[in-house]
Amino acid sequence: MNKMPLLAVKDLKVSFSVLRGLEQAYVQAVRGVSFELERGGILGIVGESGSGKSVTTQAIPALLPKSAKVSGSVRYEGKELTGLDTESLRGYRGKKIGMIYQEPGRSYDPLQNMESVFLETLRNSDPAISREASAAKAAALLKEVGLDNGRERLSNFPHQFSGGQLQRIGIALALAQSCELLIADEPTTALDVTIQKQIVDLLKSLRKTRQISIIFISHDIDLVADISDRIMVMYGGLVMEAANSPVIAAEAQHPYTRALLQASPRFGSHYSRERLIPIPGKVTDPAGPEPGCPFAPRCARSQAECAQEVPELRIIEGNAGHGFTDSKGIDSDTIETGRPDNQETPHEIRCVLFKQAGLKT
Repeated sequence: MNKMPLLAVKDLKVSFSVLRGLEQAYVQAVRGVSFELERGGILGIVGESGSGKSVTTQAIPALLPKSAKVSGSVRYEGKELTGLDTESLRGYRGKKIGMIYQEPGRSYDPLQNMESVFLETLRNSDPAISREASAAKAAALLKEVGLDNGRERLSNFPHQFSGGQLQRIGIALALAQSCELLIADEPTTALDVTIQKQIVDLLKSLRKTRQISIIFISHDIDLVADISDRIMVMYGGLVMEAANSPVIAAEAQHPYTRALLQASPRFGSHYSRERLIPIPGKVTDPAGPEPGCPFAPRCARSQAECAQEVPELRIIEGNAGHGFTDSKGIDSDTIETGRPDNQETPHEIRCVLFKQAGLKT
């Protein structure tokens, strides 16, 4: 008997009506995204800017502006979130679903110290909490995310912390109401590589200690592969390829996924010996998407068929069943996270080069 996933998104579509100059434009930001996330799992979403990554995740707790038109299904523990009123959504925002964002320095009021920030957050779930109890809990949370002298630092203001420290505080605030799902929207952007590694290691640790599920968004496919159990590659508001992380890292099949990997620098490489291969052209315009595959104009393997209609998302039969315990790079202690050890995670791809039986020769 299959367990109910923590989060199930089905055929999610998000569009906006925006003014471009003097004309109204219809922006198709997300065009039918589906995925599931088990309790304790980490899903990575990767793609260029404008691919629909952030809009997809912001639609989960209904944080999109009123101008957004949302359809499809978002189920959390079997409960439909799409269409819920604001009061009902407050039971999920923060309490069950937490979020952290890129550029943490822009997330704080420069005139509000951290003690006040934590007090405001904690009173969302416990209005009667005292300032003393809030400070004690905040100090414990800061210690959990690796900030020493938490009690003393609560009197500090945002400008007195580094970018990495502010991101740790953001994670602590997301955990303050004991969320079960943490959406990390490019949390390592603008941080140096050493701090990026520390933040990723922290999220991995929290997955084990708190049994939380994580959706990790980034432009960096190698970074996503390092933290995620499964990767979903998006482009033009569509899922182009999805598989478990070792498969994407070593056996990516979609031309776009391969292009992302080829454009990513490798450790130890040098520009004098190896040149990165940039992706030609520009990202598709969501207000005027191509009639066929959105990546076709930039794809080196594009055929006439690619421009005719959007391909279906298919399972590559020879790659179905890649589980979380695949031998390629998944360490043995991942079983301790509470994720099913034999769960099937099919290799899905949206490309006319592939049919149900695999690659067309």
